[in-house]
Amino acid sequence: MSKIAIIGSGSWGVALATHLAKCGNEINLWSFNEEEKRLINEERRCKFLPGLVIHENITCSHDFQEVIHQAKFILHVTPSKFTRETVKQYKSYVGDIPIIICSKGFEKETLKTLDEVMLEELPTAKIGVLSGPSHAEEVSIAIPTALVVASKQEEILRLIQDTFMCDEMRIYTSKDVKGVELGGALKNIIAFCAGVTAGIGLGDNTFAALITRGLSELTRLGIQLGGEKETFYGLSGLGDLIVTCLSEHSRNRKAGKLIGQGKSLEETQEEVGMVIESIDNIEVAYELSKIHNIEMPIVETVYQVIYKNLDPQEAVKKLMTREKKSE
Repeated sequence: MSKIAIIGSGSWGVALATHLAKCGNEINLWSFNEEEKRLINEERRCKFLPGLVIHENITCSHDFQEVIHQAKFILHVTPSKFTRETVKQYKSYVGDIPIIICSKGFEKETLKTLDEVMLEELPTAKIGVLSGPSHAEEVSIAIPTALVVASKQEEILRLIQDTFMCDEMRIYTSKDVKGVELGGALKNIIAFCAGVTAGIGLGDNTFAALITRGLSELTRLGIQLGGEKETFYGLSGLGDLIVTCLSEHSRNRKAGKLIGQGKSLEETQEEVGMVIESIDNIEVAYELSKIHNIEMPIVETVYQVIYKNLDPQEAVKKLMTREKKSE
């Protein structure tokens, strides 16, 4: 039995904890919220995953030192916007314990990826990134799932592959940290757009066009930022794009759908009830596209929907009537 630390007790943190606990590991979750801690430790449930009974090998604490002490590795699973602040609080306890980033997004204020944020705070840290098509609701009940872990260090790749793999989960490895991380972050934007198209009542033809052209956009930007083209056609790019665009489990898709139905951004955030990574990611991707002079018409148009009050129906018309192009 290995001890594993998970920083973050939301739906994805608890889902990963559940999977690893079923594999025979001892899991220490960190939560900033007293009520979440109480629910996990005393009632053995998670408010984000109704019906799940928390495994006996899982405990929850507010104490970073207690959670991290003697851990084989750390899974960082907080919302992107809280990554730097949270790492600052626990970095003195890390030592040489590997940190695997399981969050998907950017630091909005600096336009940095989360591995860059992590390495600014912990320059000598052993870093990995875990991504891929994986709804917490399905991982927590052992529906077969395939993920990819990326790291520059072979020992981390083997550690995560050996620890996670079982009949219900398959782990692939990659050295393309930047590509895997960017695939997971950028696909949230297209998932939000997929929700908008559902909200205004468009059909399968539109979804197919959106996913295809969206993948083209995120690949262009991803390559410019240091990712490898092949990565964006793998699990963390195309795979995650499919699952978040088409599934009702996706909070990013749900948020877009509410916007398409005429809800305000504030009303949408309140109804979703959890952090919507795509909202910040849209602004970051828009800024990065301008900095690097990358053509991203879908990103630019959804940016105008969110921040410039462009009507979603007009947004579709704007995209469909762009100048003629070759594929």
